[in-house]
Amino acid sequence: MHVFQKACLIAMAGLTVLAASGCTNASADSAPAKNGGNDAASTPGVNEEARSLLPQSVRERGTLIIASDPTYAPFEYYDTDNKTMIGWDVDTGDALAAILGVKAQHVAATFETILPGLASKKYDVGMSDFGITDERKKIVDFVAYLSDGSGIAVAPGNPEGLLMTSRTLCGKKVAAQKGSTQSLEVMPAMSKECTDAGKAPIDQQLFPTQNDANLALISGRVDGVMADSISLAYEAKQASGKFELAQGPDYQPEPTGLALNKESGLKDALTAAMKVLVGSKHYTQINEKWAIPASAAITADQVTGK
Repeated sequence: MHVFQKACLIAMAGLTVLAASGCTNASADSAPAKNGGNDAASTPGVNEEARSLLPQSVRERGTLIIASDPTYAPFEYYDTDNKTMIGWDVDTGDALAAILGVKAQHVAATFETILPGLASKKYDVGMSDFGITDERKKIVDFVAYLSDGSGIAVAPGNPEGLLMTSRTLCGKKVAAQKGSTQSLEVMPAMSKECTDAGKAPIDQQLFPTQNDANLALISGRVDGVMADSISLAYEAKQASGKFELAQGPDYQPEPTGLALNKESGLKDALTAAMKVLVGSKHYTQINEKWAIPASAAITADQVTGK
């Protein structure tokens, strides 16, 4: 315990830059799903074997405190009342809690504060489509739930001809959410490819939320927005054609999942619950509800994220 706390203090600065993820497999014709949580028919029952793996303190408390950034549709965002969080992560968190025989308590947070919040035990679980990377695995435990890749959103008709390749992005203004995989890894790597080829680097514009990045594209302040392609496709539909996901394959698909404090004692229980969920009709129902393409789904064998 003390070793972990000391490690967290050393790594706290790094947590803020490792916080967010965006990557997935989506097509531009993904349709927005209807708002709202799962109905009773789609709520899983308790799995006693998975529940038995919960720490006693969590069983007695009866809740899982789940932190998400509500600016990242379709994974988490506010409903029309601007206070109820809805989305894929919300429904999945509710389903996992039901399997474990507890209630999900959803808390709004920013990408950059979720992992530090796990380290300080403010939250039990971080669910915001986190990419499972080797660097993050040094800090937190993961339970995988999807396989995602990056995409780029562009103005209608893609007048700049942007794709997820450095040759089309050199010298262009490209936005991303601060702390995301795209801002920390993908764009810097592509920008280096530009300069190595003697071309202008990507003009990287970072914003505190995905909504801010999308608005910069809509207003013409940037040429494109790089993020998780599932989210970009979904948000483009919600924006009524004000931007679109550029055509082309996803860039570097990787597993994504929920994050846990390494000392929480929750990994075994949530891994077991996720395997139950992934192997059930409820996983398919949630994916279909939020327009998650079948190509992004994982199997029970992939749940650990190893």
